[in-house]
Amino acid sequence: MDYPALERAARRGAAGEVMRQAASELEQVVTGRRALRAVRHPLGFVCLPVLRDGAEGVCVHLFGPADPVLTDHQVHSHSWDLTSTVLYGRLGNRRMRVREDPETPTHRVFEVHSDPSGVDELRPTRRLVRCLPGAEQTSARGQTYALPAGEFHATVVPDGRPAATLVLGRTLPGRADLSLGPLRAPGRRVVRRTCDAAQTARIARAALRRMHEPDPELPL
Repeated sequence: MDYPALERAARRGAAGEVMRQAASELEQVVTGRRALRAVRHPLGFVCLPVLRDGAEGVCVHLFGPADPVLTDHQVHSHSWDLTSTVLYGRLGNRRMRVREDPETPTHRVFEVHSDPSGVDELRPTRRLVRCLPGAEQTSARGQTYALPAGEFHATVVPDGRPAATLVLGRTLPGRADLSLGPLRAPGRRVVRRTCDAAQTARIARAALRRMHEPDPELPL
């Protein structure tokens, strides 16, 4: 996979090119030519890690009705710049206005430390902040959105309907993954559950089927 070429295609809005690449990767998973395993993320979506190459990464994220583990930590920011193209369905991102406020805070900032073993450790910091909801952007099939590293946001799945995105990430040095949690919450650990080969193939097959179905919200 050519990460720079895929990034350029996503940023110029060449949705067909991005979606063909995503379909090709999913087909390889279904047929067993790719041995990757799907991961059930604590925030409630399924991740297919397509590429890990130094600071660059590509994943397919699949959303649907979920009972997220980290219900108190939905507002988060990445240590990497994100460029995401919607493969099917609709996905919303609500940007949050977060400012330091030790006097009348609403949340505490937690650092998220991820271990290759699949364990995420949420460590409370001394930062107390006030968080207010900002604008929400909803993207539909074929549309691309970007979120810079460090921008706090929460992902919204309209009506819990299935949706998927091809996510490109470029990690920036010196940054940390962060989340907002309750003021007095202790640190905690959560485990990313890895699917077996059969489960992963079923997930990829379902995603391919939905990619090839007509979008009911688009005119014929």
